[in-house]
Amino acid sequence: MAKPIKETPILRGKDAVKFNKEMEKSKSEIVPIAVRERMKSNYSQLQAIAKF
Repeated sequence: MAKPIKETPILRGKDAVKFNKEMEKSKSEIVPIAVRERMKSNYSQLQAIAKF
């Protein structure tokens, strides 16, 4: 039997500020085209072998 998942703690103080800065930084970051193509290829391969 699986163990129950604990609740995610609420970020406060310095941790919350750091998290928000990282989120803002990642919004403006552009993923290179080569990386996007590799991700699409990997996704297609996984879809081909997935049996749902």
